[in-house]
Amino acid sequence: MSGTLYIVATPIGNLEDITLRALHTLKTVDLIACEDTRHTLKLLRHYSISDKPLFAYHNFNERTATERLINELLQGKSVALVSDAGTPSLSDPGFFLVRAAHERGLRVVPIAGVSALTAAVCVSPIPIRYFYFEGFLPQKKGRQTRLKYLASLGTTVILYESPHRLLKLLDELTEYFGNPTVMIARELTKVHEEILLGSPSELKAKFSAKKILGEFVVIVHSANTTTDFSEDNPNAHEDF
Repeated sequence: MSGTLYIVATPIGNLEDITLRALHTLKTVDLIACEDTRHTLKLLRHYSISDKPLFAYHNFNERTATERLINELLQGKSVALVSDAGTPSLSDPGFFLVRAAHERGLRVVPIAGVSALTAAVCVSPIPIRYFYFEGFLPQKKGRQTRLKYLASLGTTVILYESPHRLLKLLDELTEYFGNPTVMIARELTKVHEEILLGSPSELKAKFSAKKILGEFVVIVHSANTTTDFSEDNPNAHEDF
C-alpha cells in the first residue's frame, strides 16, 4: 500500500502556533521533508520529537528531490512536508511534490494551520472581500511588468516583501498605484510584531528612520479598487 503525503503548516514565528494535529502528524510519519533541516530540527526539539529522519526539500532541489520522495511514498512510507514557516507551496516549496503525488494517484492530506497571508488579512482595517495574492514580486526582470498588471486589476493586492526591498516597493506603489492606502504587517506572531497603515510616502518615512528588519506582508488598496463592501459585514461570504 502506498504512503500518504501530509502538507503540514508550521509556525511563522511563535512556536505555540501549531495545531495538535500537526504535532501528531510530525510524530507519526516516517519521514519529514523540510526547507531547512536545521530550522525544522529546532521545532522538533521544542516539542520533544526525536529520532525522525529529515530530508532537505527546497527551491534549489525541488525537482530532483521530488522523485526520491515519490519513491518513498510508493514504498508505503508516510511523508510530512514542511517549510521554514507557514504553509508549504504558498510562496514556499511544495508544488512540484504535490503535483507529482496527485499524478501518481497518491493521497495528499492538508494539515491546516498558520499562514502569514491569512494572519495579515484578519487584522486588516482595509475591506478585503476580494483580493489578489501575488506573493513575492520578481527581484529584477519582470518586476515592473508585474506591478503594472497588479495596478490594473482594480482589486486589493497582497504582497510579501523582504526588508532589503521594502523602501523600493513603497516607491513603486506610489508610481504604479497612485496614492494607495497600504497596510504593512511586520514580524507577525513574533515579539516585535507591528501593524502599520498609511500612504506609501508616510510608511517610507517611518521605515527610513530606523533599521528595517523582519518579514513583511503588504496589503495595497488603491483609489481605483472596486470593493463590494457592506459596513454591516464587509467580509460576507457563503459557507462551504
